[in-house]
Amino acid sequence: MAPKDSPYSDAEIEAQLARLPGWRYEGKAIRRVYETDGWPVTLMLVNALGFVAEAADHHPDLTVTYRRVGVALATHSAGGVTGKDFELARKFDEVALWRPPAGGALAGTTDRFVR
Repeated sequence: MAPKDSPYSDAEIEAQLARLPGWRYEGKAIRRVYETDGWPVTLMLVNALGFVAEAADHHPDLTVTYRRVGVALATHSAGGVTGKDFELARKFDEVALWRPPAGGALAGTTDRFVR
């Protein structure tokens, strides 16, 4: 597999995407659309993803609408998709799709929230 800063081949990208449901490769970036319950949740999600991206010093392209947040990840300095993009995609899913575990102290929202 290529080093984290080297662009992945199409085969390496497809292998990584097999472990990232909801993500696809298109236009030289890996992409995903998160669906939300509406504008307040969309804004919370954008802020959470922005915080994670800034902490990682790796910045996605985001498309924001009322009930959707589109994400495109590519490493511009490497000229393609790298390990950095896949690591950030996994972290985004972890943050966006996290729900309290059953039986835990946190009850969780009854809304669909983000999917």
